[in-house]
Amino acid sequence: MRPTVTDPAREPWPPWRQKIEAADDTGIGRPPENRRQALVKLAWIGIWLLYLGAPVSDLTGGNHSVPVTVLATAGLTGFVAAYLALVFFRTSESEEPPRWVYGLLAGLTALAVLLAATLGESWLVLFVYDAVACGAALPTRRSRWAVPGLTLALVGIGSAVAPHGDLYPSLVIPTLLGGFAMVGVRQLIRTMRELRTARETVAELAATEERLRLARDLHDLLGHSLSLITLKSELAGRMLPDRPQDAAAQVADIEQVSRQALVDVREAVSGYRRPTLAAEAATARTALSSAGIGARVHVPDRVPGLGPDGEGALAWALREAVTNAVRHSGAAQCVVALTVTDAQARLTVSDDGRGPEPGHGPGNGLTGLGERLLLAGGSLTTGRSGDGGFVLTAAVPLSSAPVGARRPGTAG
Repeated sequence: MRPTVTDPAREPWPPWRQKIEAADDTGIGRPPENRRQALVKLAWIGIWLLYLGAPVSDLTGGNHSVPVTVLATAGLTGFVAAYLALVFFRTSESEEPPRWVYGLLAGLTALAVLLAATLGESWLVLFVYDAVACGAALPTRRSRWAVPGLTLALVGIGSAVAPHGDLYPSLVIPTLLGGFAMVGVRQLIRTMRELRTARETVAELAATEERLRLARDLHDLLGHSLSLITLKSELAGRMLPDRPQDAAAQVADIEQVSRQALVDVREAVSGYRRPTLAAEAATARTALSSAGIGARVHVPDRVPGLGPDGEGALAWALREAVTNAVRHSGAAQCVVALTVTDAQARLTVSDDGRGPEPGHGPGNGLTGLGERLLLAGGSLTTGRSGDGGFVLTAAVPLSSAPVGARRPGTAG
């Protein structure tokens, strides 16, 4: 039984899975989950057994001796049981059939041949059920040969036991149509199962992408804010004995940064967080100044053709680069420049600090930043700057490249 939200014995499904199950209101391709569904499926399969009226009438009409009637009744009962088992259990299965399936099909065929050949025309209808069972239980590559083979067997035996009967419209066509119709039903069930699997995979990927987005946002938001709080706390600690007023100003800044960090985290969790270049440029000046790093920031107020997604990706890149410069660089000077070339907006952040260590790969922040830029259609490159420090270049495409898009920046 599938787990539900209210089943205390199992872990509840996540919301995305609950939505999928609520939207999928068809039972095609699913095995029965309880006794009621099993009985309904068995009823739909068993209703077609009404067409066995001819052999049943032949048995009850007194046309055969008692031993023959008893044996024929046992054979018909075994045939029906094997047919129901195959159609009930194997129609929804997509893997290679086990050996018992081939054994039951061989038994069905043997019974159909034996009963029809010995008891007459009324028993030829068993070949229709045999073809349907082959279409339900065998893979397509085998059933496409098994169904015509059973039809030929029907024609051969029917020509012997009913040479003047109306064999073709009454039995040959139903055998072919019934067998290949069940092949189509089996293919439909297989397609439905694959579609359900694909839909669940897409939902899982969407949930994973949302978790990655949230992880990137929290890393970038908290990393930058906590670095700034740490710097200002150190400054306030050094100022406390002799400069209480300056220390109080730093504490006020710490309070403001922490409040803004809380707002940013809430917005990130809600999915509405999209920083702007202007705000990040102002924050970068403050963070670099607090760390004792000289800042030259050349970021235009507006870049024509730069969409919200591209601007957000560049703003995250500026935040990550400045955070790394404050934390790790030991630089005396940091230069931030935004230019427009070749239908791209290109942000470059370089410092004259220690630079990257040989063989040291990118951390979580740069990895997440690369993913952000990739989603925006851009790219990220990092390396050693001309001053021996670190340089980060982030580029995103513009929706258009109008003349005069490159505007002089404002020096920080």
